[in-house]
Amino acid sequence: MKSFVIDIPQATLDDLNERLSRSRFFDPLPGQPWECGTDRNYLEELCRYWREEFDWRAQERALNRFEHFHTDIDGQGLHFIHARSKHENALPLLVTHGWPGSVLEFMKVIEPLTDPEAHGGSADDAFHVVCPSLPGYGFSDAPRETGCNVKRIAELEAALMAELGYARYGAQGGDWGAVITGWLGTVDAEHLAGIHLNMLVAPPPGAGAMDGVPPEELARVAGLPAVQNTYMTVHNTNPDTLGLALNDSPAGLASWIVHKFREWTDCGGDVESAFTRDELLANVTLYWVTATIGSSLRIYWETNRAGLAMGGGRVEVPTGCASFPGEPYRVPRKWMEAAFNVTRFTEMPRGGHFAALQVPDLWLDDVRAFFRDVR
Repeated sequence: MKSFVIDIPQATLDDLNERLSRSRFFDPLPGQPWECGTDRNYLEELCRYWREEFDWRAQERALNRFEHFHTDIDGQGLHFIHARSKHENALPLLVTHGWPGSVLEFMKVIEPLTDPEAHGGSADDAFHVVCPSLPGYGFSDAPRETGCNVKRIAELEAALMAELGYARYGAQGGDWGAVITGWLGTVDAEHLAGIHLNMLVAPPPGAGAMDGVPPEELARVAGLPAVQNTYMTVHNTNPDTLGLALNDSPAGLASWIVHKFREWTDCGGDVESAFTRDELLANVTLYWVTATIGSSLRIYWETNRAGLAMGGGRVEVPTGCASFPGEPYRVPRKWMEAAFNVTRFTEMPRGGHFAALQVPDLWLDDVRAFFRDVR
């Protein structure tokens, strides 16, 4: 296990700016902006800002205020943030991101988790935070062989927590982080105090799956195929085809990722009402400077071919569910309660897929409240 400092070579940033200066855009069809996907005018202005005003070095400084490490777990190189609380009785908390996110999603919540007294909380709510980059994402190494699916990543994360000396811990996740955290409840249940999820994923619980499901939840189920068709089909079947294109074009990378930030957030169509340009571009830039968009997409192909996206059976570990209205993937509460030992379920008033970044106060309140009961 080695200390790690983020310091992207200037030549990489210069190359990014040069590529941005040569971006090619095409004129959209007449109609509403974003009707056919990413709006050309918005993307062109975003790329201009990226080239002329965005400061990646400021993002590095913000990230480097935390302790970063790199370690090898069973042949897989993993990067992670390890932020210890000053409170020795703090509960270790493993926080896992998804796609197209990164550890940047948690910049607003790590310090309130580790030092709650300074951020409107109680010392009894303190956590030691472990925040890894998924294999093939950011500063973690890309897997060198097939088989790195969600179950495998859960096993790697469990081994990481053991290596850090945490015999009992909590886990939290959204997107793939939610699926991986659910798998932790299967592969490492004996060491888990509880799990908290802010994307609700579970299979239909057999016959009568829709019986008694409220109309608003039925509407969510009806919308799930559209979520699948907008992007997951290509991720599941041809990740390298898409990855090669996005890895070669920063404008293309921004188009694909920012589209998801807009679509998966309750922003009323204005993505910058939920996230600043710098927040959006910091995440896109992290994928660019590490050249990990291609390797990040393979988790879909790996997990789809293994049939593991819906978990490995009922999870008996106490489970908290935070249901955010802007989250596109939310199965009915009934399904979650069939698949997990749900002890807390919160319908959130606002927020979406990237909840810890968009509505950190709501995310924090629910995480704290859930873990108070299982510490």
